[in-house]
Amino acid sequence: MASRQMYLIIAVISAVLPAVTLAKDLIVGGDKGWTVGVVDYQAWADGHDFWVGDKLVFNYPPGKHTVCKVDGVAFKSCTVPPANMTLTTGNDIVTLATTGKKWYICGVGQHCANGQKFSITVQPAVLAPASPPMGGGPEGPSTSNGIVTSGFQVLTVSIIAMAMMVLA
Repeated sequence: MASRQMYLIIAVISAVLPAVTLAKDLIVGGDKGWTVGVVDYQAWADGHDFWVGDKLVFNYPPGKHTVCKVDGVAFKSCTVPPANMTLTTGNDIVTLATTGKKWYICGVGQHCANGQKFSITVQPAVLAPASPPMGGGPEGPSTSNGIVTSGFQVLTVSIIAMAMMVLA
């Protein structure tokens, strides 16, 4: 009897652990990266869900662009923060650590005014969908894939539990 309970516990843990939120790396602008005049960054952002723990990856040639996290007022006016608050490496990674609205701009010349900016809303990690075991594209799984995966995991646990009861 104790052996069956142990198998059931292992089955449940095996099915639930993959459902724990897995943070994903999102390459800002996809294969075009962080540049000016090529990508509609707000449309790019609107096409993604953002969760606490996800990472925004900004790829660009160093010296050509910067990444500035700003507030809503600075976002609207394209006001660049002080240099010590600006990312400049060309491979900048921003971990989304808190929920809420976030704003990002390029601080070089008129890049922000020319569309190199976007805003996102970050959701709590506890609500994030599970990542599928494979697929989901180069920028991670979509929400719909997460929902399907979660349903599949519940079904798998149910089947394993019923099979163990029958074999008991």
